[in-house]
Amino acid sequence: MTIEMTVVHSIEALQGMLDRNKREGRKVGFVPTMGFLHEGHMTLVKQAREHNDIVVMSIFVNPAQFGPGEDFEAYPRDAKRDASLAKEAGVDILFMPTPEEMYPLDGGVRILPGPQSKVLCGASRPGHFDGVLKVVLKLFNIVDPDRSYFGMKDAQQLAIIETFVRDYNLRTSIERVPIVRDQDGLAKSSRNVNLTEMERAEAPVIQQALKKGALLFNKGVSVDEIEQEIAAFITENSSGIMDYVSLLSYPALTEWDGSSDEAILACAVKFGKTRLIDNTIMSTKGWLTCSE
Repeated sequence: MTIEMTVVHSIEALQGMLDRNKREGRKVGFVPTMGFLHEGHMTLVKQAREHNDIVVMSIFVNPAQFGPGEDFEAYPRDAKRDASLAKEAGVDILFMPTPEEMYPLDGGVRILPGPQSKVLCGASRPGHFDGVLKVVLKLFNIVDPDRSYFGMKDAQQLAIIETFVRDYNLRTSIERVPIVRDQDGLAKSSRNVNLTEMERAEAPVIQQALKKGALLFNKGVSVDEIEQEIAAFITENSSGIMDYVSLLSYPALTEWDGSSDEAILACAVKFGKTRLIDNTIMSTKGWLTCSE
């Protein structure tokens, strides 16, 4: 599908375009990204295209969510390629602001996420989700979308954003989109390009381990044993270094006690300098397809 896509860099220009469309009753779907687009992003656009009149995608590598020593400068970027892929996928408006456009002033106001941010990736990345909520709130206020689309690969981020939208009465509806994977099971990620050939060959072990964990969960095996089995499988079958593996309730991200309808098995593994995350969502009825 090829459409006429408009690329805008200023908030004022974007809001002017959207105001005209909203006055005419058009529904807006929003796909926020940090660019270096892949098939997972295209799936978000496809969902947005099916349910909305106008599809807006943002590409912004958000400095507020990168801590000291993290890979902000190394994060892959290719604006020309991204614009071509966005147009082909069916994006109507591509918003590509600079950090100066998004953060011209700093009055010191901060948004602090709750307990959901203290586990999984948040445990080793203090301040990361503060930055995520900062940019998400700004983007929601700028675009004012009817629906916003997020992939399940970043399940912790999604849970925190869902909670934020619910608790603060934000007008957008959050739409969950299943993880998109390569044929060998590796979750699509902009960071996959940083893997060496050997690391890329080993990385599918993450999903293999999560599948084993899901089977153990369905058999009623204890949380500790499931977590230990996953970590051991990844360590024994790859050069990956475990950051964490956790089984928690979802989306509350509290200790699993069997009272929640859903549970998440999530892990982060470092291959060289590249940190990969993955997860599967489960229920008392079995392994759900949203993370397959």
